[in-house]
Amino acid sequence: MREIEHFSEGSKAENLSARCPLCGGDAELFIEMPDKTYHRCGRCLGIFLDREYFVSPAAEKRRYEEHKNDIHDPRYQEFVGPIVSKIQERFTNKHRGLDYGAGTGPVIAKLLRDKGYSIELYDPFFWNDATVLDATYDFVVCCEVIEHFHSPAKEFKRLRSLLKPGGALYCMTDLYSEDTDFKNWYYKNDPTHVFFYKKNTLEWIKKQLGFVSFEQKDRITLFSN
Repeated sequence: MREIEHFSEGSKAENLSARCPLCGGDAELFIEMPDKTYHRCGRCLGIFLDREYFVSPAAEKRRYEEHKNDIHDPRYQEFVGPIVSKIQERFTNKHRGLDYGAGTGPVIAKLLRDKGYSIELYDPFFWNDATVLDATYDFVVCCEVIEHFHSPAKEFKRLRSLLKPGGALYCMTDLYSEDTDFKNWYYKNDPTHVFFYKKNTLEWIKKQLGFVSFEQKDRITLFSN
């Protein structure tokens, strides 16, 4: 997750960045701002930041550390409450889960563990134990994570491989729609947010990456294996 892929010697970043990192489709210039440029894919309709404007791994980590997420903060717990409730609707504490991209304050894991659930943590910056990626899980959670994916195709393939048959992937993110005023959209202001999804983009992921079903409501998307 959040990996920076280096261009080969002599390649042109502007050409590669116009190729969608999710579906490989051709992308057109979507919007050019004074400090950033975004492209829109004609196939999956994802919107992505030009790689020229990706921050360094060190700057990315500093940005996450600024969040100061306290797992005991009632407001933080309330924010993730909907995704915790969704998990409880489908899985009991006999099932095993993974919080993928857990960040500095893994509040979802805390709330589920308080209810007797077994849930592992993975984050390339803060919980970088790759052994947890060798197992499979009944459910995987990506809360405010998928918008950070530098290589979303690679990441979603990995996420599906982490699920047991009948397992579920829960993602929380803000979606872009035609009603979104992108220039003034708060969600694009975070320098670590590099890929934005429409509902059509999520449907493409379901169909092309082999998930059995797909549900989307408000900010939560559920992919079933």
